[in-house]
Amino acid sequence: MEKKQTTGHLLAALTILVWGTTYISTKVLLRYFQPVEILIFRFIIGFLFLILLNPKPLKVERKHEIYFIMAGLTGITGYYLLENVALVYTQATNVGVIIAVAPFLTAILSHFFLKTEKLHFYFIMGFVLAIIGICMISFNGSSVFHLNPMGDLLAILAAVVWAIYSIVIKKVSEFGYGSIQTTRRTFLYGILFMIPAMFFMDYHPDYTQFLHMEVMGNILFLGFGASALCFVTWNVAVKRLGAVKTSIYIYMTPVITTVTSVIVLHEKINLISVLGIICTMAGLFLSGKKTVGQKAAHIM
Repeated sequence: MEKKQTTGHLLAALTILVWGTTYISTKVLLRYFQPVEILIFRFIIGFLFLILLNPKPLKVERKHEIYFIMAGLTGITGYYLLENVALVYTQATNVGVIIAVAPFLTAILSHFFLKTEKLHFYFIMGFVLAIIGICMISFNGSSVFHLNPMGDLLAILAAVVWAIYSIVIKKVSEFGYGSIQTTRRTFLYGILFMIPAMFFMDYHPDYTQFLHMEVMGNILFLGFGASALCFVTWNVAVKRLGAVKTSIYIYMTPVITTVTSVIVLHEKINLISVLGIICTMAGLFLSGKKTVGQKAAHIM
């Protein structure tokens, strides 16, 4: 049991390490494609890659199919489209801070829908500490938080949708299907739900852009790494740790993004950002702290 927990933590950390760097690839690709085009490309590549990894068809009980549909609608289509459209209407810093609320929302939904996962005092304290740290990283003196109702509302909806996905995928993990096949089926529904969005979000890609090495390299990274492999590792982590414990690793995303910016883009980091990173890390560990006997300090 302890080994499974350790593996789950490692997989969650690895997933966030990759997801925290994806903005660099997306930033490059946005020079060539619209957001919805990038999403379509990356998840189709991910879907095809998962077929190569495990071509065996997945036989799903009819009563379970609705969960796969919900997972594809929320975790693939809903979350990514809402997040990308939110970035059109509001600042990236706003979106980053708002999305970081997803673990808290996941914990609340888990409390009511997953009997084995309860909301406790350490989680709340860790959440507050992590949000303070994330705000310090995002608004480090060079940025100011400006309310943009449309964009901020979409970001909130994205956080809610990801929390729902976390609950749904936890339920799917209990059915006993293989992680690769589960992820592949989720991708399929996600892609199907993206198709209608293509007609409303300026889907007119110029496929000759794939002749550029930086385009091909970044889209393959997003497709193979950030989509196919990372969704598999994330789903395995959820299965082993639960939706709440896994979701707190989302707090690490701004930290990874900041560190990557310094290393790859040679951006400068100041003292406030460093303190924010420390604060966020402390919040992460506090949120994951076990209560005595796993019984103490439930607040709801």
